[in-house]
Parts: sequence; structure tokens; C-alpha cells
Amino acid sequence: MKKTYDIEVDCANCAAKMEEAVKNTPGVADATISFMTLKLKVVFEDGADVDAVMAEALKNCKTVEDDCEIFL
Repeated sequence: MKKTYDIEVDCANCAAKMEEAVKNTPGVADATISFMTLKLKVVFEDGADVDAVMAEALKNCKTVEDDCEIFL
């Protein structure tokens, strides 16, 4: 399953850190962030609980960039 989320992040470097944090979240098969459009595209592993995975992804992002946001 693929989903797209709006994000808020201050710079391209921060976006790259967020992308890595999301990719390293259990249940995420792949993730890409477009800093220009402020969009996060996530590909979930089969059978993943999307809401739980994204809550964990947001928590992971906050550890690398505390002022970032993923609008769930």
C-alpha cells in the first residue's frame, strides 16, 4: 500500500534526515520526501497497520528533527 502525506520541514537537509527516519521505521518498505512540494510518499509492507506505523514514523522523525511535522 502507498500513501502520501503533507509534511512541514525547514530545510532540505532536515527533509533528508526525516526520510531516513521514516525508512528505518518497522512496517515501511520505502519512503521518499520531496522538499519542494513538502510531500512524503510511503510504501508500507504487506499487512502493516498504517496508523501505528505512521505514529512510530512521526516519533522517529521527532528524534532527528524536533520541529518537523507529518500531517496524519
